[in-house]
Amino acid sequence: MKIAIVGCGAMGSIYAGLMADAGNEVWAIDTWKDHVDAINRDGLRVEGASGDRRVTSIRATTDGAEVGVCDLVIVATKASGVAAAARTALGLTGPDTVILTIQNGLGAADRIAEAIPTSQVMLGVVGGFGASMRGPAHAHHNGMELVRLGEMDGGETVRLAEVVKVWEGSGFAARGFPDIHQMIWEKLICNCAFSGPCGVTGLTVGQVLDHPDAWKIASSCAAEADTVARTKGIRLGFEDVEDYVRSFGSKIRGAKPSLLQDQEARRPSEIDAINGAIPVEAAKVGLAAPINATVAGIIRARESGF
Repeated sequence: MKIAIVGCGAMGSIYAGLMADAGNEVWAIDTWKDHVDAINRDGLRVEGASGDRRVTSIRATTDGAEVGVCDLVIVATKASGVAAAARTALGLTGPDTVILTIQNGLGAADRIAEAIPTSQVMLGVVGGFGASMRGPAHAHHNGMELVRLGEMDGGETVRLAEVVKVWEGSGFAARGFPDIHQMIWEKLICNCAFSGPCGVTGLTVGQVLDHPDAWKIASSCAAEADTVARTKGIRLGFEDVEDYVRSFGSKIRGAKPSLLQDQEARRPSEIDAINGAIPVEAAKVGLAAPINATVAGIIRARESGF
């Protein structure tokens, strides 16, 4: 299968490395020129829970026009980059191309749908990877949990099963779901627990779990998100939100969420799509989310100086 990864950062590099190693024709499209040049020169190194490998078959570029029509386009940018990525993806799209967008938080699907018909769009939710870049053409990840996939318009389709097989054939645990929006909210709740709180405190996931004050903030963020989701009528696959996010975090204790990595690198984060999205969604159903609003406000204030 011919696959393009639009946004080949930490998570995108893991997708690209494992999918290319499985024999797919993989193109990595990214704006980081040093990263692109290093992949083309030396190959892409992916290490961590999936092993340690250097993949030399990936074609990397900063210009999506070089790629041509693909069978599968995976948009793996940060939330702020989705609109530009959608325009790139459009140039890679034929009548049978599947566009799969995988981001943290809310809003990415709507931005993709502004450029591409929803009938061609799938949504993905991944968790438990704890990915980071060690340098150009060198990605690391702490875990390797389930990749959840679904049609944006819902339902179980033949092509969804085919895309799941591509992921499975590349070494990922993957599963298709008829209601991917449930999965998005379940991941968002975990992100609210650890993204903003880790960014504010500078602590890893495990350190947040172990520190009473940090955990109070994290669990409160998760509880607010849980209440909003249930009020909106989202069906969640768990009962106790605190147990749910604690179990999630315990599997990636050493991880620094990407939002914390952004803070350390002094670059804008995805806070508005994660903790910052909860007060917005809460207002739609007559609720408030003051803890998430406070955490998001602190992050925004810090980023105003970046």
